[in-house]
Amino acid sequence: MRNARFGIYEKALPPLSGWSKKLDIAARAGYAFVELSVDDDPRRLDRLKWTADQRAVLRDASAYSGVRVQTIVLSAHRKYPLGSRDPATGKRAVELLVQAVDLAVDIGARTIQIAGYYAYDEERDAGTRDRFITNLSRGLEPASQANVMLGLETMDGENVTSVESAMQIISEVNSPWLQVYPDVGNLAANGLDVSEELRLGAGRIVGVHLKDTRPGEYRRVPFGEGIVPFSEVFQALNETGYQGGYLVEMWNDGALDAFDTIINARVWLEAQMSEAKEVKTNAA
Repeated sequence: MRNARFGIYEKALPPLSGWSKKLDIAARAGYAFVELSVDDDPRRLDRLKWTADQRAVLRDASAYSGVRVQTIVLSAHRKYPLGSRDPATGKRAVELLVQAVDLAVDIGARTIQIAGYYAYDEERDAGTRDRFITNLSRGLEPASQANVMLGLETMDGENVTSVESAMQIISEVNSPWLQVYPDVGNLAANGLDVSEELRLGAGRIVGVHLKDTRPGEYRRVPFGEGIVPFSEVFQALNETGYQGGYLVEMWNDGALDAFDTIINARVWLEAQMSEAKEVKTNAA
């Protein structure tokens, strides 16, 4: 955990126009990187079709602010699921993944986070999981050629709800370019032993989402008011040898006064990390 780097989810930032302003806010709040959102909102989905000039604007803003756009959340797969029964939808899902790889290369992002939903709004059938893995594998070929990592996120729901289930898929796909991206809040709200789950991902964790949750309440729980044992989380990650970044996942819901909120979140998490270090020192 030495010199841990914290990033912030784009949707936690104030809704300011222009990347220079957004990344400047992240920098002043003490964050080293930002996670870009590509969801099914047409404005965000169109980012996959950005021109070379539009991509250069983001690169230049990143270089000026010192804040990297290190990861992309490809949550557009909720609308266009990789495991869909509809062949056209599955094809579209793969196309989105390929486009996201191209965007990642151009803006300098290293990881694309793939939500562990097989087919978000569809009833699951006997082939849903297989279709998810097949289409994910199709997207892995251009990702591996571009040296872009895919991170399978642990979710709510009934699909990839644990590190264990993510690791099963990773084992079946058998590619070094597919790793696990645990969301500690989702793990806790799913009733799992978060620390044990993280240990199951030792050596395969490419990123970590930090958020607090309660049973059945997966979003917008203030840090410290939920059930996630953050000190234990940091201890477990330290035991696995994890040295990557930590992404603070929050939503500002349009608030322009979110600056203090994202600073306080980082400070609170850093205190939890320090507590974990003290526990380790005392145990030694």
